Amino acid sequence: MTDDFTKSQSFDVPDGFELLPWHRGFGRQVGPLFQKRDGTDVTRGFRVEEHHTNGMMNAHGGMLMTFADMAWGSAIENDESTWWVTVRLLCDFLSGAKLGDWVEGAGKVVGEVDGIYTVEGRIWAGERTLLTGTGVFKVIERRPGGVA
Repeated sequence: MTDDFTKSQSFDVPDGFELLPWHRGFGRQVGPLFQKRDGTDVTRGFRVEEHHTNGMMNAHGGMLMTFADMAWGSAIENDESTWWVTVRLLCDFLSGAKLGDWVEGAGKVVGEVDGIYTVEGRIWAGERTLLTGTGVFKVIERRPGGVA
């Protein structure tokens, strides 16, 4: 892979979204991914590109689940600046995303016990809900330097 972005990766992003600085590892492989903060609310997004698709040129279900994990997990970063891991991710697929669609996702913390958070989340493209579900995330340690 190259560090160069295509036109769609660098210019075709809705207002308010910024590129996440995930230039290595798994985040780089599934990206580029973007984020928008509005107070304590975090919404993540990505444009469905060829490397995200299945044989029908729709976003692969595995990509949507990966994105759900990253979008819903970010909900606990509002409560604490932490490193976390996913314990469980339950997803209900409701619709698909086509090549070129802009996909967004967000989660809301609905419970916390002993550093284990339960998050309800949604993934959507425009007005169409693609995926809903619940994630359970475990805080591993606080990040140095404050807000994630």
